[in-house]
Amino acid sequence: METDDVSVREQLFHNRVRETIICVLLFTCLYMVSYLILTHFKKTAEFITDDIEDATVNKIALWLCTFTLSVAVCAVLLLPISILSNEVLLTFPQSYYMQWLNGSLIHGLWNLVFLFSNLSLVFLMPFAYFFTESEGFAGSKKGVMARVYEAVVLLLLLALLVLGIVWVASALLHDNMARKSLYDLWEYYLPYVYSGISLFGVMLLLLCTPFGLSRMFSVTGSLLVKPRLLEDVEDTLSCTLFEEDSLSRKLKCGSTSCWVKLNMEVMKKEYQTARSKRIALEMRRKASPWQRNLGYPLAMLVLLALTVMCVLMVCFNVLELLLDETAMPRGMEDPHLGMASFSMFGSLGAAVQVVLILYLMVSSVVGFYSSPLFTGLLPRAQDTNLTQIIANCVSLLILSSALPVFSRTLGITRFDLLGDFGRYNWLGNFYIVFLYNMLFAGLTSASLIKTVTWAVQRELIRAFGLHRLPLTVSRSTVPFRLLLASGLSKIQ
Repeated sequence: METDDVSVREQLFHNRVRETIICVLLFTCLYMVSYLILTHFKKTAEFITDDIEDATVNKIALWLCTFTLSVAVCAVLLLPISILSNEVLLTFPQSYYMQWLNGSLIHGLWNLVFLFSNLSLVFLMPFAYFFTESEGFAGSKKGVMARVYEAVVLLLLLALLVLGIVWVASALLHDNMARKSLYDLWEYYLPYVYSGISLFGVMLLLLCTPFGLSRMFSVTGSLLVKPRLLEDVEDTLSCTLFEEDSLSRKLKCGSTSCWVKLNMEVMKKEYQTARSKRIALEMRRKASPWQRNLGYPLAMLVLLALTVMCVLMVCFNVLELLLDETAMPRGMEDPHLGMASFSMFGSLGAAVQVVLILYLMVSSVVGFYSSPLFTGLLPRAQDTNLTQIIANCVSLLILSSALPVFSRTLGITRFDLLGDFGRYNWLGNFYIVFLYNMLFAGLTSASLIKTVTWAVQRELIRAFGLHRLPLTVSRSTVPFRLLLASGLSKIQ
């Protein structure tokens, strides 16, 4: 009997060591990738300076930002890893090489992401910002430690402020609950704060994702070569070359000619626009017929299919919410991997769920950086200051940590939330979940219809040459007979 107890303890010990090694390897890989990404965008002048103290502070802050970004990437991969792990165990139930892939590992990964997300949002990122902005207390000895002391004091003051706000809010919402749990900081207040942050992230995803889904068409179209639809590329390229040469000569003349009366800044912008247009036209001319006539339509069809599929799944989830209580998002303690598929279509449906989750995340990021409020946060290669990097890492972590709740609330997947992700108070409110699904379906449908109609109208106007009309002529007043005649003349 004692031998059996020892063997069980050894097995538990080996399982814990194996899970720790897997989590460390995964996080190390994500940390390296995140560091390469931030190195690509950071402003090199901030890290190579004569002031060794500033350079050291900036490097420490960059390491903290790398940690936060790696946690954000891991939060994005939580649901895909969990869904694919379940399908792998269903496909190979007795495989010796798949024994390391179990529910304990997935549950531990969810808990670690939740813990590190709290740590990054509440402590690390505020500390990184205060650390870069601090100079040490007046009268103290200058150095890195003086800046650490000031950053820690500011962080403590911020923590007390946030804790006071949360305590007052919980007292107003739950009457005497806040007084009874005043000293229960870890079990009550931090999850309460993170629940509010997650709710903010889910609402941000509700606003950014529909806008991002419509923007994905234009962003993808700018990266691909469009087909030639009733357009003479050679003629357009010749006109663009003449325009670029004319602007170049005007800029070279400078103050020695009569062009000095013109606004040189406006002329430089026009020159850059003409140059970009010329490069795009040259790419279109050099593109193969397969790349030009098949790649662009196929990419647009794939994006349209993914977007329509998301809307249909959300509409189906709305019907389930009205008819079945099990459609409500909830938490679970044991994932029971390898028992049954989380999709009614089996492995194919699970693969589609993974693709849709990643597509929604990419769309939300595109919509976030395309919105007027956050356009200034868009990072630029080798020209992003450290404060902007911190703001980007915080924004991406808020979006990514809300992605599992977002996907489960919309019914994109049936994988229930693990660990503390399922403890949010608002998840059990039927009216919030139902209204959230309706708003997402409505906003996405409206954005999709507007994008498709405007894109078709814009391409028709460009194809028939009506974009060259003067601004005083309204294109909407052009009769259809003239539009048809223009198109027939171009075909002939």
